[in-house]
Amino acid sequence: VQLQASGGGLVQAGGSLRLSCAASGRTFSSSTMGWFRQAPGKEREFVAAISRGGGSTTYADSVKGRFTISRDNAKNSLYLQMNSLKPEDTAIYYCAASRIGRPYYREYETSGYDYWGQGTLVTVSS
Repeated sequence: VQLQASGGGLVQAGGSLRLSCAASGRTFSSSTMGWFRQAPGKEREFVAAISRGGGSTTYADSVKGRFTISRDNAKNSLYLQMNSLKPEDTAIYYCAASRIGRPYYREYETSGYDYWGQGTLVTVSS
């Protein structure tokens, strides 16, 4: 699986961005998908995850109520709608896919994902 994230950019605090992740291959619908982010000097952290069919989602407490993860399996695409952005949301955002058929379990751990996109930079100015 190859993943290509896009949609990052510079936005003022309080603004919105929508990230997209395009996946290659026919296995997209069989994979749990997640968004992670890494700020300068910090470790990569979990943002959100969505189950194979989209029926289950999980969010980090820091983004709950502001971010929405979604997927379109017909288009092999993953999305992250980010509203009410804060300067502390500034980071490189990565999309990730689990191995085929992996259960939706501990989806907040980086070890649960086998494929990673190249990342897209989100900068939120105060």
